[in-house]
Amino acid sequence: MDKLPKCGANYVPLTPLTFLKRASMVYSNRTSITYARTRFTWRQTYERCCRLASALRSLNIVKNDVVSVLAPNIPAMYEMHFAVPMAGAVLNTINTRLDAKNIATILRHSEAKIFFIDYEYVPLARDALRILMANLQHSGAAAETSMPLVVVIDDIDSPTGVRLGALEYEQLVTRGNPGFVPEEIADEWDPIALNYTSGTTSEPKGVVYSHRGAYLSTLSLILGWEMKTEPVYLWSLPMFHCNGWTFTWGVAARGGTNVCIRNTTAGEMYQSIASHHVTHMCCAPIVFNILLEAKPHERRPVTNTVEILTGGAPPPAALLEKIEKLGFHVVHAYGLTEATGPALVCEWQKRWNKLPVGDKARLKARQGISVLTMADVDVKNPETMESVVRDGKAIGEIMLRGSGIMKGYLKDEKTTAKAFQNGWFLTGDVGVIHPDGYLEIKDRSKDVIISGGENISSVEVEAALYKHPAVVEAAVVAMPHPKWGESPCAFVTLRNNAAVKEADMAQHCRENLPRFMVPKKIEFMEELPKTSTGKIQKFQLRALAKTFVENSMKRPATSATTSEINWETPSHYTENQVQIHALSRL
Repeated sequence: MDKLPKCGANYVPLTPLTFLKRASMVYSNRTSITYARTRFTWRQTYERCCRLASALRSLNIVKNDVVSVLAPNIPAMYEMHFAVPMAGAVLNTINTRLDAKNIATILRHSEAKIFFIDYEYVPLARDALRILMANLQHSGAAAETSMPLVVVIDDIDSPTGVRLGALEYEQLVTRGNPGFVPEEIADEWDPIALNYTSGTTSEPKGVVYSHRGAYLSTLSLILGWEMKTEPVYLWSLPMFHCNGWTFTWGVAARGGTNVCIRNTTAGEMYQSIASHHVTHMCCAPIVFNILLEAKPHERRPVTNTVEILTGGAPPPAALLEKIEKLGFHVVHAYGLTEATGPALVCEWQKRWNKLPVGDKARLKARQGISVLTMADVDVKNPETMESVVRDGKAIGEIMLRGSGIMKGYLKDEKTTAKAFQNGWFLTGDVGVIHPDGYLEIKDRSKDVIISGGENISSVEVEAALYKHPAVVEAAVVAMPHPKWGESPCAFVTLRNNAAVKEADMAQHCRENLPRFMVPKKIEFMEELPKTSTGKIQKFQLRALAKTFVENSMKRPATSATTSEINWETPSHYTENQVQIHALSRL
């Protein structure tokens, strides 16, 4: 058997690029993308991607060059998930919630050769490029050769004429060659995408995906979610989140229709669901609230069941009950950037259908079992690497093994080695395994706060608080939030009883952090609770933070003060700004 040949006929490197080529042949006349009044078929999408890939090569993009993009869920953002790797390059989708400083850090760390910018984010990108230029000049680097080439993405449906340079996206597509032959993927271990877990420190972690990992993760997720052929997928999840949890490639694999929307507002989502008969969508639990709190004129009847895959902070059972009454069916998942998106899915079992509504909702809130890409998932004692008892009580660290795990962190061998130990990827999340094999997160060993689907490091927020001259000690924990799932709550001890108010400290945070990381509540204490060894007892602070929420909900609205929690969103912010930009409401 060892003499049997391995050749081009029986071995082809795995890559999700094959999904697009297949869709262009099998579903050639089916609508691939719809955005406002714009429509494309799969044949047209394949041709546009070939044109763009050709244009990229004409701009001297070569294998493994990084191409960055800052854009919402628009057709161009979707097309680049295929066109960039078709040119042999690596796609870097940047979180639109980040500020200019963090974006500049990512551009420099990734050494992006081209920077695509949606017209809506031109002011933000301009500031980021100025910071990048200054940093390069300060370091003595050749700024002229290190700065990325800028391409503006104008609105394809209603062009605005905004420019930041000489190049525009549609012009590149038009001048590209429709007969371009995509870069042959010789090694499935080659990189396809670069995603940053955080752009908020001087040392961001750039997670590198392989073609193989992206391919297998995509297949395992559409199988685990039981996505049938020709789905109609609403882009309520940002494509910059783990490449849309791989559904940028997955919708092509199923020959579906991508319903692109610029703003994740209740009106736009309901209108899209009704007009296009949406069958699937992904989102963080905060989108549930956007849908539930929709005004009467924004609502449209949900005539067919819409499958929702949700992740992030576990949605409360009561919230799941409410959203499913509207015509949605929710499946809960758990994942992280390093696992190419969802690694666990709470697969539903038919025998659970007989349970009371409350019990079913609690089962759905668990993180579940591994997707097919994962060879193994376990909860272990990180010191001994022994598995915990599967009783739903014994706590350990969640660890993963499988082809969906990242290649590693870009330019960071030390952190990569720390993440991979004894053949496992250590997630840093603490959880339990129930007797039926389903996992449930109980805490986060690194105190990561999941707010609106975004990860916030408590360490980074604490570092910003410590920059204030009056701060002696600071601790940040997750505080329950009825809309965001979780939000940062800070506990601070001041030096010599300094006369610093909550508003002053909040302003300090706004000056040192992206807006979505600013604590929603800052409590001053004479002393933080500690163990006998001097370690801050955050479990006590979490319990205290929970009482702030409970008390605020009980307190009459007329007694509210400026220092108390405000759950309301300023009227001049759109709901999309609330979700995507996460603007502070202090």
